[in-house]
Amino acid sequence: MKNKGILIGIGVVVLIIVIWIATFNSLQSADENVDSKWAQVENQLKRRYDLIPNLIETVKGYTTYESSTLEAITAARSASQSASNLSELSDANNQLTSSLQKLSVVVEAYPDLKANEQYQSLMTELAGTENRIAVARMDYNNAVQSLNKSIRTFPSSLIAGMSGVEKRDYFEISQAETENPTVNFSK
Repeated sequence: MKNKGILIGIGVVVLIIVIWIATFNSLQSADENVDSKWAQVENQLKRRYDLIPNLIETVKGYTTYESSTLEAITAARSASQSASNLSELSDANNQLTSSLQKLSVVVEAYPDLKANEQYQSLMTELAGTENRIAVARMDYNNAVQSLNKSIRTFPSSLIAGMSGVEKRDYFEISQAETENPTVNFSK
């Protein structure tokens, strides 16, 4: 009878250790998945940043009055590249997207530019990159949701606290990014 109690005690301890190890490993895997998905977001943003100088140079050759739009794109690109946290990057990315949308509206006034093969090629590449960014951002946010959900459940919440796995922020778009840009040509 005494041996049976010891065996049950050992079994319970082993079960707790196995559950702890499995939960710890699951949290570490989810945390690493978020890092991996973030790296893909950064990869696509880098692709976008690399296209912008070529686009600006192409547009400069055709427009002489739209320097404020081009300057806004350049400033937003610089802010995106120098962002030190997700909030700053998100804000700068939203500003960059808004500036690029304004550029698309401005270009409507320049039919020769719209017909330019290099401009069309760059815009096609940029549109493809924007789609890749959207997919990478969605994948990242899904990974964040999965990790955050794990962290909020028991016993994962205890193990996450002990192992240093923390809640992550979503990469969200601003309300301004969901609205169509307006450009006024009457000056």
